[in-house]
Amino acid sequence: MTAPSPALDRIRIGSAPDSWGVWFPDDPQQVPWQRFLDEVADSGYSWIELGPYGYLPTDPARLGEETSRRGLTVSAGTVFTSLHKGEAVWDATWNHVSEVAALTQAMGARHLVVIPSFWRDDKTAEIIDDVELSSAQWHDLATGMERLGRQVRDTYGLDIVVHPHADTHIDTERHVEQFLDATDSGLVNLCLDTGHYAYCGGDSVKLIETYGERIGYLHLKQVDPEILADVRANGVPFGPAVKRGVMCEPPGGVPALEPVLAAAQSLGVDLFAIVEQDMYPCPPDQPLPIARRTRKFLRSCGA
Repeated sequence: MTAPSPALDRIRIGSAPDSWGVWFPDDPQQVPWQRFLDEVADSGYSWIELGPYGYLPTDPARLGEETSRRGLTVSAGTVFTSLHKGEAVWDATWNHVSEVAALTQAMGARHLVVIPSFWRDDKTAEIIDDVELSSAQWHDLATGMERLGRQVRDTYGLDIVVHPHADTHIDTERHVEQFLDATDSGLVNLCLDTGHYAYCGGDSVKLIETYGERIGYLHLKQVDPEILADVRANGVPFGPAVKRGVMCEPPGGVPALEPVLAAAQSLGVDLFAIVEQDMYPCPPDQPLPIARRTRKFLRSCGA
């Protein structure tokens, strides 16, 4: 008889608009926000992220009514930043962050997921920024994130968690470690996305075991190793790679999520683990069955 999986009682599982093929505030290829909320609740999740700002209602009263009647609670908001560009982008960055952080705070969440800007256009593959940062740009990135972390905490009471992401400057193991070593753990921690980290060659369990005190949030995702090998061999941008199905349904890809969840549980702190299976664009009837199966799989892991 197989022993039951240990209870992951420090892990709070949720999902996000991303798992419904939502990348933009408004796009005709995406499901309406009402359908996302209905279906994520139907899938058995109780925690959600806001997704791209403007996809869900931005009026806190209306969004609170829509989420509460479906038994949903917001875990985090998301922002994109280009802080390696220094002081020149600070005011515009803060204006955007303030909008998202205010809504996130109003919804009772405590985290703001911060994604670095892309160096390559995810649709055209055009190189639009430096692929490697100079030492001065790394300094601006690190100090800018610390400034953002302090200001978000002081103004909105939120913690920022920086999300390593494919086709950004915080992607590979080397770059992630460089970023962590350059930033203050009291101001900046990490949203470890298991799929993006594997996409960029990293080992999530090793990162959790090495930098456990910096892991503030998780995104659960897997990659298809065969598609990933072709993506790497041919330099395929992230957007087209997603269309090829590089991010796949658990448990059919890598990394295995059971050891990742066990390593996260062993940290002894409460962590959100938000399911994100990049699927933009996708048929409108595709996400719900996947979400149900993924939730069932995570329950089998003890979550």
